[in-house]
Amino acid sequence: MLRLFERRTPPGPVAHIDVAHGGEVYRVALKRVATSQRFTLRVRAASRDVLLTMPERSSLRSAREFAERHAAWIGARLARLPRPVAFAAGALTPLRGVDHTIVHRPGARGVAWTEAGPNGPIICVAGEKPFIARRVADFLKREARKDLEAAVARHSRRLGVAPRRIALRDTASRWGSCSTTGGLNFSWRLILAPPEILDYLAAHEVAHIVHMNHSPMFWKVTRRLFPDTERAEVWLRVNGADLHRFGAEAV
Repeated sequence: MLRLFERRTPPGPVAHIDVAHGGEVYRVALKRVATSQRFTLRVRAASRDVLLTMPERSSLRSAREFAERHAAWIGARLARLPRPVAFAAGALTPLRGVDHTIVHRPGARGVAWTEAGPNGPIICVAGEKPFIARRVADFLKREARKDLEAAVARHSRRLGVAPRRIALRDTASRWGSCSTTGGLNFSWRLILAPPEILDYLAAHEVAHIVHMNHSPMFWKVTRRLFPDTERAEVWLRVNGADLHRFGAEAV
């Protein structure tokens, strides 16, 4: 992360700038923050983009100059990101923490399902080739909903609460959330992680129905539902961003 102090000129309406380096052009999103006194340049692994946070009254010219000075850094960080993996025939994608090979079976009946293959588990996809990515994504979302609904129901029974609804999203900033009305939202990509990680997120959000904060009481309830909370948090910090590279063409 790179920072530079800056206090100048009124904000403009531009939401992004393009920076060129080494024959490549990098789009840099701009975010003005009233309380910021410095420029912060960040390459976000989950969304695979570049964000320049800047003081509210900084000039666009200063932002561009800062980004251009660090264009080589931007390129190097982007190049180090793991390559996205499309849901295509022959590709490997994790399901409940286990790599599965996607196998196209155009003449088969059905949509998508799992089998034991000769070299490991596989996800079979019927239909025409252009529909493979979407059918794999839909299959994973159905599996995610099934597992999350079961986990939420189990943890809710222990606390004596009743969530109003469960919705699936594909957000880069958070894995789950709980509304003040008891609605739970989860990233469908949790189905790619080991089962205990999905179970932890279900426990975490159910605990928020009781405590809408991250107070000591909240963490006490979460650990009662899921004792390995710290280990799951570490796994998400280390491995979570990697889950966003799968299905690049399908979501």
